Amino acid sequence: MNKNIEEKIDKNYEEKIENGQNKALLEKILKTNLLPLAFIGDGVHTMFVREFVLQNNPLKMENYHSIASKYCKASTQAKVLKEFMPYLTDEENEIVRRGRNAKPKHHAKNSSIADYSYATAFEVLIGYLYLKGDKDRLNEILDFSVKTIL
Repeated sequence: MNKNIEEKIDKNYEEKIENGQNKALLEKILKTNLLPLAFIGDGVHTMFVREFVLQNNPLKMENYHSIASKYCKASTQAKVLKEFMPYLTDEENEIVRRGRNAKPKHHAKNSSIADYSYATAFEVLIGYLYLKGDKDRLNEILDFSVKTIL
């Protein structure tokens, strides 16, 4: 990623954490349905995966999407979460449980309902850690997610 852009993103993120903006949003979401966390988590995970693919796969442009999609599909996210579950804290386990029990209006056409439920829970956890500002834990899980697939 361009160093200037990366610094601006980090600065913007840090300012939101310092001002409590992300924390206020997180507290609001935690009082209701957790699906908005999956929306945020999907974006965070996808950006991480795309950056990982670009850094580690010097390929033609048309190949990047197919490689990235292998990391982002529901069955892969479900596998990652199931493998990481023994290492979750009690707080994270509760977020995952609530995320798994969230009722999205649809599920991915190429995955089972069970995999989609775990994938949603994975994205909820990523969104939760992002808004909480726990960058170390977020990066630990994101790193695990791409190394698990290799």
